[in-house]
Amino acid sequence: MQISDVGAADIADVLELNEASVPHVSSISLDEMHWFADNAHYFRVARIDGKLAGFLIGLRPGLPYASPNYTWFCGNYDDFGYVDRVAVARSARRKRVASTLYDDFAETLAGKVEVMTCEVNIRPPNESSMRYHELHGFTRVATQETEGGKKEVALLEKKL
Repeated sequence: MQISDVGAADIADVLELNEASVPHVSSISLDEMHWFADNAHYFRVARIDGKLAGFLIGLRPGLPYASPNYTWFCGNYDDFGYVDRVAVARSARRKRVASTLYDDFAETLAGKVEVMTCEVNIRPPNESSMRYHELHGFTRVATQETEGGKKEVALLEKKL
């Protein structure tokens, strides 16, 4: 598996993978994906045999980003590394893609930030993601409804 910073040539494929992963991640536009490429603290892709296997977008506080979950962490933590979204291609599941990306993100935060944060859907449920995060040391610190009550998320943290 190769991990690299996202490049301009990756954006269309990353967007396609993002959209294939809805509702576990939110749908976004091509312009929004470019915004992440320009502003995210961490935006890397994983490849297996040269093919896109997954991606992770990580943010630090202080960005003009209106996500209610990111905003919650900005209002409740002084500093953090926030996993905004992670997606793994169906063909790459069970190959440690997410774990490798999470570990890589944590390495970029080492010595700078004491906590990694994220959210996982409770409604609609994303049981496999919740299990994954619990097994990897994340604990629930709060919940909140989003999208006018259509979704509910668990807000999670992991001490680094």
